[in-house]
Amino acid sequence: MTKTLLVVFHSMTGGTRQMAEAAARAAEGEGVAVRLLEACDAGPADVLGADAFIFATPENLAAMAGMMKDFFDRTYYAALGRIEGRAYGLMVCAGSDGTNAVRQVARIAIGWRLRAAAEPIIVCTHAQTPEAILAAKVIPPDEIARCEELGATIAAGLAIGMF
Repeated sequence: MTKTLLVVFHSMTGGTRQMAEAAARAAEGEGVAVRLLEACDAGPADVLGADAFIFATPENLAAMAGMMKDFFDRTYYAALGRIEGRAYGLMVCAGSDGTNAVRQVARIAIGWRLRAAAEPIIVCTHAQTPEAILAAKVIPPDEIARCEELGATIAAGLAIGMF
C-alpha cells in the first residue's frame, strides 16, 4: 500500500510556497503519494489520511502565520489520539529569526505525539522593512536544496517503512 506525505503550507509573498513545492517535488520521486495543500484547503480528513507531514509557514510578527494556526485549530482535536508516532518535518520562512514559529509548531506536534523526522529548516530572507516584508520572495537555490532534501528524506523513510 502506498504511503501518503501531506505537505501543508501558507504563503503570502511566495517564499514559503517555493519551499513547500520544493519539498513536495523531491518527495514525489521516492515512491510515495504526495499531497500539497494550502493551509486553508487542508482539513481533518487530510491529516487523518496522511502517514507523514511537512508543515511550512512564514513567521509573521514572531509567530507562525495565522492561516497555519487556523489549520491546526481546525484539525487538532479531530486528529488527537489518532496520528501518534507519525513523522513530520517543518520549514519556516522568516525575515530574521523563525525560532518562535518553530517552537509553536513543535508544541502542536508534541500534543499530537508526532515525531520529528529532521531538524526544522529556517530560511531567513532578512526582510526588515515594510516594503521588503511585503515584497515577493525568491528563495535561493541552496535553501531550495535544503527543502528538497527534507521532502526526499521523509518520503524515503516512508517508502522503506522507517516512518
